Amino acid sequence: MNIEFFSHIENVLASERLDAYRQDGAGEITTFSRYLLNMALCESLYSPLQFAEIALRNAIHVYFTDYYGKENWYDIIPDNKLRKWQPQQIADTKRKLSQSRKSITPGAIVAELNFGFWTSFFNKFHGQSGLGHRLAANVFPYAPKTERSLSKLDDKWERVRRLRNRVFHHERILHWKSLEQQHSELLELIKWISPELEEAAVALDRFTTIRSEWLEPWREKIRSHWPQSS
Repeated sequence: MNIEFFSHIENVLASERLDAYRQDGAGEITTFSRYLLNMALCESLYSPLQFAEIALRNAIHVYFTDYYGKENWYDIIPDNKLRKWQPQQIADTKRKLSQSRKSITPGAIVAELNFGFWTSFFNKFHGQSGLGHRLAANVFPYAPKTERSLSKLDDKWERVRRLRNRVFHHERILHWKSLEQQHSELLELIKWISPELEEAAVALDRFTTIRSEWLEPWREKIRSHWPQSS
C-alpha cells in the first residue's frame, strides 16, 4: 500500500481509531482492510437493526393503543406501570419536539423515544407490573411460547441494543465471536413480530457474504487502488 496515502488516511481518521485494528502490530494493508471490513459489517447490519427497532416500537404502540383505547396512551398509562425514568423520557420527548417546532403527535413521540425505552418493557419490573407478559404475548405473536419468557426477551433485546449502539457509533465489532449468532438472533426477533418483514430483511441481507469473505476482498481493493510506491 502507498505509505504516503495511508499516512493521510490515518491523519484524517485519527491514529487512535485505527489503533483498534492494529493492536497485534498489523501493517498498513491489514489495518486498513480491517477498518473497511468493520465498516462493511456495520453497514450490512444497519437494515435489520432498523427493521427490528421500528417493528418493536410500532408493535408496542399498537398494543397500548388497543389496550388503552387511544393513540396517546403515554398520557393515560399510570406512572406506577412505568419505570421511574420512563415518564420523564416521555416529557423530555414532548419538550424536544416542541423546541424543534414539530407537532406533538403520537407518531412523532413514538419515533422520538429512544430504543432503550422500548426494550425495557421486558425486564423484571414490567414482569411484576403485568405489562411485560401482555406485551410478550401480543408483540411477538409468531414466537414459540417458550421464547416469550421475559428473561429471554430481555437478554435478547439487550444484546440487540448493545450491537445497535456499536454499529450506529461506528465502533469495532469484527472481533466479536458471537456476531453470527447475534445476526441470526436479530432476524429471528424480527420474524417473531412479522414473518413478512423478516423475509424482506433476509432478501436484503449481505452480512453472511461479507462475514464469510472476510479480509481478502478489502486487501485486493487496497492493492489495486493504492499500490505500493516504488
